[in-house]
Amino acid sequence: MSKVAILTDSNSGITQAEGVRAGIYILPMPFYINEEMFFEEIDLDQKGFYERLTEGAQIKTSMPIVGSVTDMWKKLLKEYDEVVYIPMSSGLSSSCETAYMLSQNPEFDEKVYVVDNQRISVTQRQSVYDAKMLADEGKSALQIKKILLEEKFQSSIYIMVDTLTYLKRGGRITPAAAALGTLLKLKPVLQIQGEKLDAFAKARTVKQAKTIMIDAMKKDFAERFHDASGSNMYLEVAYTYDLEAAKQFRDEIKEQFPDHDIVMNPLSLSVACHIGPGALAIACSHKIGTPV
Repeated sequence: MSKVAILTDSNSGITQAEGVRAGIYILPMPFYINEEMFFEEIDLDQKGFYERLTEGAQIKTSMPIVGSVTDMWKKLLKEYDEVVYIPMSSGLSSSCETAYMLSQNPEFDEKVYVVDNQRISVTQRQSVYDAKMLADEGKSALQIKKILLEEKFQSSIYIMVDTLTYLKRGGRITPAAAALGTLLKLKPVLQIQGEKLDAFAKARTVKQAKTIMIDAMKKDFAERFHDASGSNMYLEVAYTYDLEAAKQFRDEIKEQFPDHDIVMNPLSLSVACHIGPGALAIACSHKIGTPV
């Protein structure tokens, strides 16, 4: 039985300390703040990030440095036979494609398996824990990759954006649309199903946006996943920086899904960079080994 290391990036939202406890390895994502490089969870924490973001600092996400990726693989292969690397979705970054090309190098071929299962943040987090579970069960890296790819579209995220400022800043909406949306006090609801971040609905209030997201999740359970009760699904709440608002949203979701243990975690900084503080999200992931 081969010894398999599970590696992901900090887009999963798994902290360095949490990774150590779980036996999972975390590659910190780089950010440029006013042209200076920082690494998530190394010298850039949630508090510092949001302080700089709300101050209007120029923040850019970046893919991991190639040498950082391959050095990590080399380090892990000294202790493990194989590595499963789960980066953020290829639909949101080129880092996954780059990692796949690097893995074809003879030094890493059939030793490092890059998994593009089209996830980010809390759903990526769940797939990483799934991979660790499978590794602990004795699955090979190739077997783990195959299972995760079979599951890659069995997840869903809905995100309410509290302010249009950051979507405008990132070029995802025009200044005119942002101005009109701000005037009308719109709360856009975005959707991630598969590889893309898309517009889903527009709400006039936070309350309405929450209702839209919860109703959308109920519909996904019944129609996409053929599991109206959601018994075969993990249910998650994510947020950008406002913990109290997230707790309130979790309680409201619990009223609609009383049989679920709802996991709550911050959205990864790479997502927060584009949507800003005050965002709330509901997400689900299929439980591996249960009917789809």
